[in-house]
Amino acid sequence: MIAQSRPFGQRYAFVVVGVIFLCLLVAAGLRSAPAVMMLPLENSFGWRRDVISLAAGVGILLYGLTGPFAAALMERIGLRRTLLASLVVMSGSTALSLLMTKPWHLFVTWGVFSGIGSGAVASVLGATIVNRWFKTNRGLVMGLMSASSASGMLVFLPLIAALAQSGGWQPVVIAVAIATAALIPLVWLLVPERPASIGMVRYGAEADDVPPTSPASQGNFLAHTLNTLRRAAGTRVFWYLFATFFVCGFTTNGLVGTHLIAFCGDMGIGEVQAAGLLSMMGIFDLIGTTLSGWLTDRYDPRKLLGVYYGIRGLSLIYLPYSGFSATSLIIFAVLYGLDWIATVPPTLRLANEAFGDRSGPIVFGWIVAGHQIGAATAAAFGGTMRELQGNYELAFLIAGMTAIAAACISLLINTSRPAFDPEPQAA
Repeated sequence: MIAQSRPFGQRYAFVVVGVIFLCLLVAAGLRSAPAVMMLPLENSFGWRRDVISLAAGVGILLYGLTGPFAAALMERIGLRRTLLASLVVMSGSTALSLLMTKPWHLFVTWGVFSGIGSGAVASVLGATIVNRWFKTNRGLVMGLMSASSASGMLVFLPLIAALAQSGGWQPVVIAVAIATAALIPLVWLLVPERPASIGMVRYGAEADDVPPTSPASQGNFLAHTLNTLRRAAGTRVFWYLFATFFVCGFTTNGLVGTHLIAFCGDMGIGEVQAAGLLSMMGIFDLIGTTLSGWLTDRYDPRKLLGVYYGIRGLSLIYLPYSGFSATSLIIFAVLYGLDWIATVPPTLRLANEAFGDRSGPIVFGWIVAGHQIGAATAAAFGGTMRELQGNYELAFLIAGMTAIAAACISLLINTSRPAFDPEPQAA
């Protein structure tokens, strides 16, 4: 049982954000590790690149599909229990992969279990924390937590790339497993279930504030999660948001996050140097996503999405023809990095506007599932195109065109009317 008091008053919400930021950061490091491990696994076991990519794609897919159920489970059994169980699964499955000798071992550890475990430590966790702990400044806080994915690349990729280059894939596994396990006591000690657990209200709220109660807190959380999807799927705004986030996943961690290091390797650029490029993107995305959160509190999120996807598309089309010189790669890292996941705060705002604070996080979880379906598709697609054509050029051009299409779809989103009637709260 956690203590019933905390320092800092309402500002303790930022302590919670800090711990969750670390959890999201490490989860991002775990999800990006297969990109660094791809070449060492290929060299150690002789596994084909499309096989390794498919295993990474399974992990990304389950990472996304777990999200909406995790959001409902957080309401049903508690955020702390859900998060702690997820961290145990992530650390355990990663450590277990040290024993793998066959491709199916990779699928089970880095695909199935790490995908399910990390699915609860993802954007839906950030959305739940934002709605539960903040009445104001939601866009900015969501931007900060979304930026943790960029920070995960910034902190982990150069380290694990150096480990992979000097010692192969095993040191990478050990580092990720230890980092994940270290989060368990932090969550246990510092993250209360909700503000009311420590006698507080949400940040920016009045003393009599009563936060919305999700229907998932009562009854069968699986049935509620699926019912929320059924109701949301009957609206046009859901499919616009789902489609744009599918493209977001396709063009970020699916293609670039999984294959950029291998693409650079094909062009004669070493793993550590390529990981440094991703880290540079992480620095600029930390800036861009935090700024996106600030902008989301002030401007039309549809127009922001249109700009973000447009810039991303042009960046991806530019890369295969950049010559891969130091200057051209820096230009790509800056342009692409600024909006790597800057799309998250405006997408969450649109989901909350359309579906309300009570159902918004679960609907957002299904939208994030679309993101990860897109990412899984791109992870497998990129590996297949590399095997068929011997290069990644067409894969990146197709991804760039889908991003431009997403920019156009973003401008069609309309949340001026409620997407569906709210469910009655339990008595």
